[in-house]
Amino acid sequence: MNRLVNELARQYLRLRMRRIERCMKRPEEPQERWLQRLLDTARNTEIGRQYDFAGIRDAEAFANKVPAHDYDQLKGQIARMMRGERDVLWPGEVNWYSKSSGTTSDKSKFIPVPMSNLYGCHFAGSWDSLALLYHNKPDLEIFRRKNLVMAGSFQQLDEYPKTRFGDVSSLLTHHMPALGRLCYTPDFETMLIPNFEEKIQRIADITSRRDDIVMFGGVPTWIVVLFRLILEKTGKSNMLEVWPHLQAYMHGGVGFDPYRETFKTLIPSNNFVYQEIYNASEGYFGAQCDLDKNDMLLLADNGVFYEFVPVEEWEKDHPKTVLLADVEVGKNYAVMISSNNGLWRYLPGDTLMFTRKYPHCFQITGRTKQFINAFGEEVMVGDTDKALAEACRQMDAVVSEYTAAPVYFAGDKGRGGHEWIVEFEKEPSDLERFNDVLDQTLQRINSDYEAKRYKGMALQRLHLHAVPRGTFLRWMRARGKFGSQSKVPRLANHRGFVEEIMQLVGE
Repeated sequence: MNRLVNELARQYLRLRMRRIERCMKRPEEPQERWLQRLLDTARNTEIGRQYDFAGIRDAEAFANKVPAHDYDQLKGQIARMMRGERDVLWPGEVNWYSKSSGTTSDKSKFIPVPMSNLYGCHFAGSWDSLALLYHNKPDLEIFRRKNLVMAGSFQQLDEYPKTRFGDVSSLLTHHMPALGRLCYTPDFETMLIPNFEEKIQRIADITSRRDDIVMFGGVPTWIVVLFRLILEKTGKSNMLEVWPHLQAYMHGGVGFDPYRETFKTLIPSNNFVYQEIYNASEGYFGAQCDLDKNDMLLLADNGVFYEFVPVEEWEKDHPKTVLLADVEVGKNYAVMISSNNGLWRYLPGDTLMFTRKYPHCFQITGRTKQFINAFGEEVMVGDTDKALAEACRQMDAVVSEYTAAPVYFAGDKGRGGHEWIVEFEKEPSDLERFNDVLDQTLQRINSDYEAKRYKGMALQRLHLHAVPRGTFLRWMRARGKFGSQSKVPRLANHRGFVEEIMQLVGE
């Protein structure tokens, strides 16, 4: 029976792949359709009347009439929606919201997830990712065996109990289609436990007794924590001894390069495949389409209209944007979306760089608020991930977590620099040499950093602190960020994170 289910799913995914291939050749067509469809759907909402959606007929008019928005500008309207107001940013009453820390002045942001968005964007993106994965690896058995996804939890809003909010993964888990439920482990009661420490222990107990898990997904940080628990419980040396049918890992949320060597140790197989996905609280935007290339395909036909903000426009109140047809390969952009969840010309805070066009593929380079640019060096997370991965390769080291911040000028003759905190899975034999290699590699990757490092005139060599294993987990727990969707901030243009961690280590 399970073989039949997997074969039927494979045939459906082949059909879906044909649609994806059409979009690869002509992504502008679905983009134009989606802009008009979104405007027509929301024309009678509060925001639709405010900006005369009914009178907008093209992307130029849309950009001229509707200003750019970030979360702080929409949170008042979203708060009203959460308390039952209808037809504000999206038609009808919206009862589900994804909760994310994000780049916002608030501790959390709440993104509307109407059913149109849940099924027409998030689930559609999940199916597209599977279609691309099966296209690359036709012998997959995802619908024959069991799959594990590390999900969060959700809760009711006290003031309006019809409203529920939580990690986007928990919303997807709760609404998972019947076919997905047949192939899912552990049970849904366990997966939606609010207490994350209790949940991860129970997941480890349940899944360590199974031998039929074929694929898993989740933020790498917490997958590693889970796997270590399972290996401790079973006494096995790697995950293939626990789950011999493992075939694939869907990962996203953070750059994977720092974790790659750790996963090779945990899953020592040349046949195991990794697929990067871009599934944010705001929508499902991309998936790796060629597993031999380190980029993702932009999903152009899943309920989202995209605009892209060049670097020179990031700090402007009314930034100029370019459309998908006009993006340039090798240039950094901030993502701007208008989506079937009521976000209009919205800036999620992610930055990306297109690696090719037709198909339009990209790499995530960081966040508009996760970078170091204290001295004009414009260092992005993509730069530091690559530099650290190369330093590890050269020095036979493995890193589990890191964060970095600027060191500001001290006195008239002082020089600035960067301070890194790194938690090693496997320390290099010579930490000073590792520090040199990391600094030199970052210079090769980032010409602005190289210019500021020239003869040490503006910036001194970066300085690295190695901290004990478990430090970052302790810090995340202390920050109240201990959960399946919480991510370690890699870079900051301030010293707050670095000083918190160093204080924790000192204590």
